[in-house]
Amino acid sequence: MKRLIILFTIYYSLFTILSAGLTDFKTIEKANKAYEAKEYGKSAAFLEGIKKSNATSELHYNLGNTYYKKGYYDKAIEEYKTAKGVDEASRQYNLGNSYFKNGDLNKSIESFEKSLKLKDDPETRHNLEVAKKEKKKKKKKQEQKKKDNKDKKDDKKKDNKKKNDKKKDNKKDNKKKQNKDKKNEDKKDKQKQDQKKKDKQKKDEKDKEGKKKKDGNKDKNDAKKKNKPKDKKGDKSSVKPNEQKKMSKEEKLKAQELKRLMKKMQKGKTPTMMYQLGKSNKHKQTITVNPW
Repeated sequence: MKRLIILFTIYYSLFTILSAGLTDFKTIEKANKAYEAKEYGKSAAFLEGIKKSNATSELHYNLGNTYYKKGYYDKAIEEYKTAKGVDEASRQYNLGNSYFKNGDLNKSIESFEKSLKLKDDPETRHNLEVAKKEKKKKKKKQEQKKKDNKDKKDDKKKDNKKKNDKKKDNKKDNKKKQNKDKKNEDKKDKQKQDQKKKDKQKKDEKDKEGKKKKDGNKDKNDAKKKNKPKDKKGDKSSVKPNEQKKMSKEEKLKAQELKRLMKKMQKGKTPTMMYQLGKSNKHKQTITVNPW
């Protein structure tokens, strides 16, 4: 702000004319000197010391000035509010400045407008425009802040949605993976079962072939046994083939001669009786003479 109205000098003389005591007068003088020396805290302390005994509007106004300079805007506002009876245009102007410094732009504008209604002042108009611009700026910042907060909320919602969607996708992927793993396990189990069946079929086929082979060999053996000629009972040569006696040369000759004679007799149709001399149990005899 461009200015702050200080009325120490004006109201100091008036305060003296009015029935102020000597002690209060000296205190006000000290407060005035401290203010001029920019020792605002010291000035405020002097004025606070006589506040109870001389709580006039002028004292409250001057105390408000010292608090404003000190930067205690809340206290300055309280003192200006109590200082009714001094120049109202100046009081509203100083209230407008204090509200502005305290960040209450609406009340600052309101105080400046009241001051302008009482007195048209270029500095008051200037401060009013500054307060209005600051209000717009503040409003714009608040709107931007709201927008940013809204954007943050939206971004947060989007992030949460993305996270939730990601979780859902992960769940779906996990479920798909589980289903796939289950299918693979089922497939493996089926392959194992199929392999077992194949192995069993091969084994059964092998057993069947072995059985057929065995049965075939049995049948062949049975057929061989069946086709093999049976030995006659009492046939010593069949029972003991190795014990057959070899025919001698003489016996072979006899057999051939007998065969020849038989053929001749058949041609001649002559009844003939022949005896074949063989071996005897009692005597061994060899006949060399022909019977005819």
